[in-house]
Amino acid sequence: MKSLLDQETFKEVKDRLNKLNENSERQWGKMTHGQMAKHCQRPLEIMLGHNNYNLKPNWLVNVFFKKSMYNDKLWRKNLPTVKRFKETKERDFAAEKAKLNTMLDELGSQLNKESWGDHPAFGKLTNEQWGKMQYKHLDHHLRQFGV
Repeated sequence: MKSLLDQETFKEVKDRLNKLNENSERQWGKMTHGQMAKHCQRPLEIMLGHNNYNLKPNWLVNVFFKKSMYNDKLWRKNLPTVKRFKETKERDFAAEKAKLNTMLDELGSQLNKESWGDHPAFGKLTNEQWGKMQYKHLDHHLRQFGV
């Protein structure tokens, strides 16, 4: 699995995000373009330390789900969204895409950071795991909208 902390992969994701527009056809799921852009901000907010969403460690999640966050297997289409990260309100696509780009720029300025610390739900993650998890999530949703 690629890592968002890799400079080349980071640029690829930014390029794909910049290709996303309101005419990008949704391939699966129910989220609108704006909802997806807002949803994609949430894991980045956690990594960047802006919000932990009151997530708590859960041994069941860690045993059965944690590795799927950063392994080499793509997530299946229509995978249910964690309740706390569901977007039910309509979101302005242009505004949310701009916020997502700003967050990615913040992350991009820290690609060489030595440690990202613990995840509030998954606990200790290596930089490799953080990078793969962020790439996997963004790739899933960019593919969802055909970019």
